[in-house]
Amino acid sequence: MSGVVGKNAETLLYLDGVSVSFDGFKALNSLSLVLVPGEMRAVIGPNGAGKTTMMDVITGKTRPDEGRVVFGRDTDLTRLDEPAIATLGIGRKFQKPTVFEPHTVWDNLLLALSGDRRPRFTLWARESSEEQDRIEAILKTIRLGDARKRRASELSHGQKQWLEIGMLLAQEPQLLLVDEPVAGMTDSETAQTADLLREINRTRSVVVVEHDMAFVRALAVKVTVLHEGSVLSEGSIDHVSEDPRVVEVYLGR
Repeated sequence: MSGVVGKNAETLLYLDGVSVSFDGFKALNSLSLVLVPGEMRAVIGPNGAGKTTMMDVITGKTRPDEGRVVFGRDTDLTRLDEPAIATLGIGRKFQKPTVFEPHTVWDNLLLALSGDRRPRFTLWARESSEEQDRIEAILKTIRLGDARKRRASELSHGQKQWLEIGMLLAQEPQLLLVDEPVAGMTDSETAQTADLLREINRTRSVVVVEHDMAFVRALAVKVTVLHEGSVLSEGSIDHVSEDPRVVEVYLGR
């Protein structure tokens, strides 16, 4: 897709000519990317291609040297800090799950509800019936209903990943950025995670950064291949897999 989008086009996220340098190394090089509302996009590419830096720019962790990052109709994310961007409705899940290990699955979700109860939260607080309903719905989505009373420390690696995705869902994001969600998972957990993300995608937009090509194929969504900070190829998994440039720099290893 070209770097220019019509002003009236419906876009959720628009990166326009974004460049980022670290000590002379160009992590992003005039990167342009368009995500439409309700889309799930997989982003792949070799190490150092700019995948993490792209997520850092979208979430306000890194400021680009040039270019625009527009969310919704006209919100320029490059002018906002990380908390403000999170409040707008962009949630990010890092590769390593960060959950409150001593607390139960239920209490982890309660802590994460968009009201952000952490500063005044006590485990004796009574959640409202509305909060209970929301937690029940999230538990169903993340497949942890039977584990609601278990401490997070007792969960498998895959279950911790799902719990963290649930904690993000509790904050009602419009856009979910998910970094390598199936790293270290069993085959069964990987398949369930593909189902889980598809289910989330019914009501939210999702960007998945991943190395596992079988998992990307299972998602059956549009794929963007990054290389040296720019888009190398874009399209279906079959299209990018057959692109000679992608085979050369990424798949042919």
